[in-house]
Amino acid sequence: MNSPEKHFVNGKPLVGPFESHLQQAVFGLGCFWGAERCFWQTEGVYTTAAGYAGGHQDTPSYQDVCSGNTGHAEVVLVIFDPSVISYVDLLKVFWENHDPTTLNRQGNDIGSQYRSLVLTTDATQGEIAKQSLAAYQQSLAAAGLGKITTTVGPLEQFHYAEDYHQQYLAKNPGGYCGLGGTGVSCA
Repeated sequence: MNSPEKHFVNGKPLVGPFESHLQQAVFGLGCFWGAERCFWQTEGVYTTAAGYAGGHQDTPSYQDVCSGNTGHAEVVLVIFDPSVISYVDLLKVFWENHDPTTLNRQGNDIGSQYRSLVLTTDATQGEIAKQSLAAYQQSLAAAGLGKITTTVGPLEQFHYAEDYHQQYLAKNPGGYCGLGGTGVSCA
């Protein structure tokens, strides 16, 4: 997929290689438009990109992913500076900005491409994500909410979404965003 060279909002590169001190995280929390905005607005995030991951097709397009036949979800690649923001704090942004108790849905967006997903880049991220899920589940249960449906697993490959999806809500300020959290804080 052809991606723009620079982030529309902050002018930083969308595609690596990135500086060695930076780390990456990948999150799926519904439509990637609003999800990407949540992260690019977070201090310590170097750059973000909308994309597809978690499925089996090698070169998915938006139409392919929306068909439900690729297994991919809409996700956000987050390149961050761990000296400014930790992976734990990124998980807090993730949990608080969508409803992880709904299966394959956020707002009016329905389908497996909108599922809640944390794709980890190493064993440390995997362990932190699982601990974070367990802790947030306790908070949700205390608030009377249901079971988390989020999948946590290793990132196999990130596929950049089409150019028009990158930083979509900055290019289209009145664009639709179906994200909304549960109102439960992630400690």
